[in-house]
Amino acid sequence: MISFNVDGVELPDLNFCRVETWIKAVADSHDFETGRLSYLFCDDEYILGANRQFIDHDYYTDIITFDYTRRNRIAGDIMISLDTVASNAAMLDIPYKRELLRVIIHGVLHLCGINDKGPGEREIMEDAENKALEIWDNISSNC
Repeated sequence: MISFNVDGVELPDLNFCRVETWIKAVADSHDFETGRLSYLFCDDEYILGANRQFIDHDYYTDIITFDYTRRNRIAGDIMISLDTVASNAAMLDIPYKRELLRVIIHGVLHLCGINDKGPGEREIMEDAENKALEIWDNISSNC
């Protein structure tokens, strides 16, 4: 089950049936099944508070992923700051929706065991994100 929730922001204008199909396809491409995933779209202040409370970080991020994966079934809570997604998209000069999709799947890739903090890991994550976005481009929008 995949749920999409909001706190202090409007639900992004996405075809969530297509997003769910995509998430499952990306998980499958990494030999995982999807369990319970809960997305919370929020603003910068909300995610800053979560960073302070749960991770002991005192800065804004675009995403926080809480991993409850067991064996080959991914599960987790994923918080996404739409404010930071928008500012990153503007800074990178890419469409907001494309950056939002990248961040949505970034959390899934973490749940599949892909990291991005150690030496060389950022490149591995970016490659996985790009492959996932290719899957998005080929997923039918008819749900």
